[in-house]
Amino acid sequence: MSKPQQLKSKYPYYLANQPVQANTDLPVLDKYSGKVAARVALADAKTIDAAIGAAAKTAAPMAAMRPYQRRAVLEHCVTRLRERKDELAFALCVEAGKPIKDAQGEAERLIDTFRIAADESTRIDGEIVNLEISERTKGYRGFVKRVPLGPCSFITPFNFPLNLVAHKVAPAIAAGCPFVLKPSERTPIGALIIGEVLAETDLPKGAFSILPCNIEDADPFVTDERLKLLSFTGGQVGWQLKARAGKKKVVLELGGNAACIVDADQQPRMDFVISRLISGSFYQSGQSCIGVQRILVHASLYAEARKRFVAATKKLKAGDPKDPATFLGPMIDEAAAKRLEGWIDEAKQAGAKILCGGKRKGNMLEATVLENVPHAARVSCMEAFGPVALLEPFEDFEAALATVNDSDYGLQAGLFTGNLTHAMQAWDVLEEGGVVVGDIPSFRVDNMPYGGVKLSGFGREGIRYAIEDMTERRLLVIRAP
Repeated sequence: MSKPQQLKSKYPYYLANQPVQANTDLPVLDKYSGKVAARVALADAKTIDAAIGAAAKTAAPMAAMRPYQRRAVLEHCVTRLRERKDELAFALCVEAGKPIKDAQGEAERLIDTFRIAADESTRIDGEIVNLEISERTKGYRGFVKRVPLGPCSFITPFNFPLNLVAHKVAPAIAAGCPFVLKPSERTPIGALIIGEVLAETDLPKGAFSILPCNIEDADPFVTDERLKLLSFTGGQVGWQLKARAGKKKVVLELGGNAACIVDADQQPRMDFVISRLISGSFYQSGQSCIGVQRILVHASLYAEARKRFVAATKKLKAGDPKDPATFLGPMIDEAAAKRLEGWIDEAKQAGAKILCGGKRKGNMLEATVLENVPHAARVSCMEAFGPVALLEPFEDFEAALATVNDSDYGLQAGLFTGNLTHAMQAWDVLEEGGVVVGDIPSFRVDNMPYGGVKLSGFGREGIRYAIEDMTERRLLVIRAP
């Protein structure tokens, strides 16, 4: 860190672009110490209704903004977020328990995401449609442009409270859509700092509201018909939200239990493979939708890979996320750690072997490696969302692909191989939103299409792809005289 950081004692919510310190009803905990780090204004049902009303009234002024005006807003955000990068990273470290080095990385990705959106804001193109397909349509010309969908509703989770907010907010501004955002009540501060930066811009009044709120007051984010799109990132509750969303478009990113295959030809690259698997498995205490959960290693390499992976896991430093040497910080709360501890014990009772870890103290769960885990065990077939990795050998590559597909989830998969046939076969066969060859499934660049199939949701983020969801095609037909 360039200089010592600390959080403000209180933060307002943002209603129709304006900060409102209505109360200090939401305590935000330092996830490592468990102490209250700051207090945040909590929006009530009346405030949420007012925010949605303001967004609806602002749909036309937002749509009328020229592309260069939207780009200017986003470029301002890039500049100001970069100036406040250390502050954002420290807030993330405190409120999410993310190790400070990783928090700095997420703050950088936040900036990248706004920068990509600034570029894409002037690239929202249309097309010419050839309508002269028969004598009957001679003289007709067709043109298509993309227009903003209208007010959008965003609900974001606790694990990436900067970048996952950016992946909704930045494309909305680029597309010309006003929005209301509900950040996670456990990690709202980063979103509110983004709101502070947005409030400095020339966005029309009512273009954005950022409202931490209680779950019981959040229903209008889902059901209000004035909202034209719901974009939700979180758990399987997303399917219930979709069922209640009415006529609005819905985009869901609902996690996974990502698998990674290590092919038979990877022995010369084992140092790199192990280092990447360690990162993917235990980064942010495994609380990532594309964290490495299931590792399938060819039988010829399995003994070596197991030995080296376990040894590297045991060396990981756990502790205070503010310490730059810390790799493994706390889970988001003790309930989450207890839940995963129970899943580990359940797998052990079913015959799994704990190679290392498995112990918990409060919301600190040791980095844990298991083998011989039954595929029906919850730690294998569900989203672990914590610092646990499962090792499994395979003999046949096609069987390994089938094992990866034997999941209700399908977000991303990884494959370490030098075999082009295997790489293309995986791309053809794996039922995933993305296949990453030569690296872990946890790899994500913020301009690529990102999303899943099956229980992992549908729709894609990645700025250009989100803009497509936030706009609709409008046709113009001209008949030549």
